[in-house]
Amino acid sequence: MGAVLLVVVLAVTAGAVVVAGLVKAGRRESGAEKARLAEQARLAARRSMDAIWKMDGREFEEFIAQLCRRDGCTDVKRVGGTGDLGADVTGILPDGRRLVVQCKRYAAHRSVGSGDIQKFNGTARLEHGADVPLFVASCVFTRQARAFAAKQQLTLIDVDLLGFWNSGTPLVSFLDLDIGRSGNHRKLGPAS
Repeated sequence: MGAVLLVVVLAVTAGAVVVAGLVKAGRRESGAEKARLAEQARLAARRSMDAIWKMDGREFEEFIAQLCRRDGCTDVKRVGGTGDLGADVTGILPDGRRLVVQCKRYAAHRSVGSGDIQKFNGTARLEHGADVPLFVASCVFTRQARAFAAKQQLTLIDVDLLGFWNSGTPLVSFLDLDIGRSGNHRKLGPAS
């Protein structure tokens, strides 16, 4: 009887070890698949930027205005041009807050520095009454620009986030991101 009990205990223990190993392997595979899908989504979003990089500044501003309208913003106007004091697009978010957008359609290899963010910060709320100042760029922001924007509570949408916005992610998803810790400041090559 003792030998049978020992065999049963060993079989149950071996079975538990095998099941635990399978569960662990399944979790690893699931994590790897999630990472692969996230990278695939990021690359697809980046590819969607090809048409955007071909736009001129005015077309880019109208494109951003269209994305705002798509996501439920009302009273959206493209107001950019000479003397715009940093407001290229204005509108009202679905929750009633005033949105003021500065748009920079730069080549992929460029970056937006803190000077541009500081200028926008100086006019977005005071001149335009922004509840939500939003700076959208077709490139990356420098680390200093992101740090300043985080301190001043400005929302930044860089090339990667713009690709996701263009691919259907709603604008409100980006408004509470911790931009001081997100993204990167590396310049992208033309084929990135």
